[in-house]
Amino acid sequence: MAPGAPAMSAPAPPALLEARALSFLRADEPVFGPLDFRLEEGELALVEGDNGSGKTTLLRLLAGLLHVDAGALYWRGAPWRREDNAGEVLLLGHQLGLKGDLSPRENLAVAAGLHGTRSGLDIDGVLDEVGLAGYEDEPVRRLSAGQKKRAALARLLLLPGTLWLLDEPYANLDRAGIALVNRLLERHVEAGGSALVTSHGAVSFHGGQPRRIRLHA
Repeated sequence: MAPGAPAMSAPAPPALLEARALSFLRADEPVFGPLDFRLEEGELALVEGDNGSGKTTLLRLLAGLLHVDAGALYWRGAPWRREDNAGEVLLLGHQLGLKGDLSPRENLAVAAGLHGTRSGLDIDGVLDEVGLAGYEDEPVRRLSAGQKKRAALARLLLLPGTLWLLDEPYANLDRAGIALVNRLLERHVEAGGSALVTSHGAVSFHGGQPRRIRLHA
């Protein structure tokens, strides 16, 4: 570099997740898009939109359950492929993905066998943290709706996922459960994780101003 020449700054690292002109069609009609957004590591984003605007569809698409119709997705700067981030992207949707005949402990053991666990966490510890102490071995089908949601939250807490996709995570929870969701979100983001959240209610998040992603067809 010549004397007196300005120092060149290092290029900014790629976003954890980036959408460029992303669209989804149903029966050739747009559900949402074109949509552009970036999500960095350690960032929370709220997905906003009217009923039917495609909030759930977007999360299902990012979870690899639907195909991209138009536009592009990038994961850490590379073209998005579901097989490249399996285990790093965790969805908590209206269908909780729990096997009703298995207990919370057994459900979590199956998930941990597939994806591993976060350092320092174990199944009994996370079940206790979400308020399921005493229900660890009860078949999930016998649990209340709120207890089932807590079991699904325990899975999020246990697995080493980077990106959480939470579709109406406060549904079926009492005030203590809502506070639990907010606490888990803040801890996840503070540890460098990221989350996309849809909610008809206000999200209480004290870790800075969340990014907002507005959907429209």
